[in-house]
Amino acid sequence: MQMDLQYFAAEGGQEKTEKATPKKREDTRKKGQVAKSNDVNTAVILLIVFIVLFAYAAVPGQFLHDLFTKMYINYAGMAFSIENVMALFLDLMFEVAIVLLPIFVAALFAGVVASMLQVGVLFAPEAIKPKLSKINPLKGIKRIFSARAIVELVKAFLKICLVGLLSFGIIWIYADELLQLALMDVVEGFQLVAWLTGVIGIACALLLLLLAVPDYVYQRYDHEKQIRMAKQEVKDEHKKMEGDPQIKARRRQRAKDVAMQRMMQEVPKADVVITNPTHYAVALQYDGEVMAAPTVIAKGSDYTALRMRQVADLNKVPIVENKPLARSLHDGTDIGQEVPEDLFRAVAEILAYVYRIGGER
Repeated sequence: MQMDLQYFAAEGGQEKTEKATPKKREDTRKKGQVAKSNDVNTAVILLIVFIVLFAYAAVPGQFLHDLFTKMYINYAGMAFSIENVMALFLDLMFEVAIVLLPIFVAALFAGVVASMLQVGVLFAPEAIKPKLSKINPLKGIKRIFSARAIVELVKAFLKICLVGLLSFGIIWIYADELLQLALMDVVEGFQLVAWLTGVIGIACALLLLLLAVPDYVYQRYDHEKQIRMAKQEVKDEHKKMEGDPQIKARRRQRAKDVAMQRMMQEVPKADVVITNPTHYAVALQYDGEVMAAPTVIAKGSDYTALRMRQVADLNKVPIVENKPLARSLHDGTDIGQEVPEDLFRAVAEILAYVYRIGGER
């Protein structure tokens, strides 16, 4: 019998040293692979359940008292038959359900809240699909002797020891009260046991919650380690994304949005915006001390032209309608380029008009 030890090496033979890309994180999340500490869920559920039980301590005792009273008064003289037994069983189940329902609801609420705080809203049906790879004996051996398994074993042993010591300490403190149980009636005895159980439960839950903090930190570290990628994987993913038409379209749209935003920030600096008026808009700036000629600082057509006019209005930048000049500047110049010589006269007349109505600069 031979075992391939290379199976236990890093998959693919490549060391995974790179942080997971956003796409890899999204893919693993869809599979239900997230950084989550079950210890946090357990501790929160126990804490909420025992708080409810602690506040609810008198109710189970009274319920037990009423139940025995009801059994002796109503059921003691009943004839033994299948119908009566079924009626008794259903009645008892209904009574028990009423008492336990708040505890079950509290546990469900605590579990949902604890999970959402860790991973947010997550629906991953792929995580519950049966997979033949999960019953692979070699992978099972790999999991048993992994660092995660050793950490879980140490954690479990530590929790058992600490919870046991804490529970023993609380019982030791209340030993005198427990020795009086034989002298109490049923209701008092049940209330004492329920109250003490609540104290022990809350104390142990707080201890487990404290221990869950480093576990959550470790789970995040371990998750990041598990989803690391080899350098070749990162390169392959980038190549794949580069060829994705949707990715390209989103990238172009993002670049277009950034360019428009940058242009809109330049419009308030303009001396004048020349419009078509609906199809084109060109923003010009001129500073005789540093510029040889007026310069185009923003231009656009259709929706971009509309936005430029709106920004110009908000910032009180003069807007002048000149259809042929607006079209010539839009088609014949680029942003950052000076006005062509053949358009100097037309632009100079507009600037002179703007300066005249706006006062001396």
